[in-house]
Amino acid sequence: MSHQTPATDHPLTTALAEAAAMAGHAPSVHNTQPWRWRVLPDTLELRVAADRRLTATDPEGLLLALSCGAALHHARLALAAEGWTATVHRLPEPGDPDLLARFTDLRHTGAEPDAMHMVQCMQIRHTDRRPVSDEQVPAVALTAIAAAAGREGARVQVLGPDQMLQLAAAASQAATVEAEDPQLREELDYWTSRTGGSGLPPEVLPEQAPQTTVPARDFGRPGTLPVGPGHDRAATYGLLYGDEDEPDSWLRAGEALSAAWLTATRLGVSVVPLSGVVEVPGTRQTLRQLLAGLGHPYLVLRLGIADPAHAGPSHTPRLERAQVVDTSAVDGHRE
Repeated sequence: MSHQTPATDHPLTTALAEAAAMAGHAPSVHNTQPWRWRVLPDTLELRVAADRRLTATDPEGLLLALSCGAALHHARLALAAEGWTATVHRLPEPGDPDLLARFTDLRHTGAEPDAMHMVQCMQIRHTDRRPVSDEQVPAVALTAIAAAAGREGARVQVLGPDQMLQLAAAASQAATVEAEDPQLREELDYWTSRTGGSGLPPEVLPEQAPQTTVPARDFGRPGTLPVGPGHDRAATYGLLYGDEDEPDSWLRAGEALSAAWLTATRLGVSVVPLSGVVEVPGTRQTLRQLLAGLGHPYLVLRLGIADPAHAGPSHTPRLERAQVVDTSAVDGHRE
């Protein structure tokens, strides 16, 4: 008598599917979640979700790669938390640029406690665009955040007062350039007016422009998130950067972003990514000058201690598992 069991009942395929689903908690530009996972019997593949590309904002796919890199790091941690180690091949097939990563050689070696803690941080991490409190981020926390990024192959440079003024000017210039581009405005409007599991709903967007040293992105419409009377004078600004400006380096930059952000979450530090100044070639070059030409900028980070007196925003929505995780190759029945 035959006995049929879904292949996803196997421990490995179940772990791969769960890791792919957990990766959905990763941050992404405009909450586009531009990834799609394919679960195979002993392999996990990360691919670009072409229908969630930002063709006007990110024509080169740099921020897409960074977003997918964050999801890749989340999946790595989720597997480690369940006791699985794997070999990760980044951009494994040059003829298939939409295949970003492949997990192979999976072995069950025992759960990693630190990874288990980071998985908990994935579920509470969010973006809080309100001004931060007047409490300075402790130096030891900044060191730990930078070290986490460094372990993933990128670096974080904390900006001094003069550099922050240059960053503020560049951010203002980038905002002007993007506001004058009708395609960019249309694309932003699309991702801030969606209903469902992606995009930026009103409850995570400020109801008015917050008082900040570095101008925040103008989303083109007011949200419903109260910002309060505060100012982010106590915020620290950092520049995530690396040595290379190739597709795989942007993917690794996303892994570094994930590691840094989850470390910040564990330490009670709020992170707001500022990508506008990276999206405009001219202001991205300004960021490179802040690095004295010794690296390539990937993203600006605002670091601070959230104001405890006011409730923070809700989490941004997430796509349903079936929209981002393809298990069709292992869902067939077997004898």
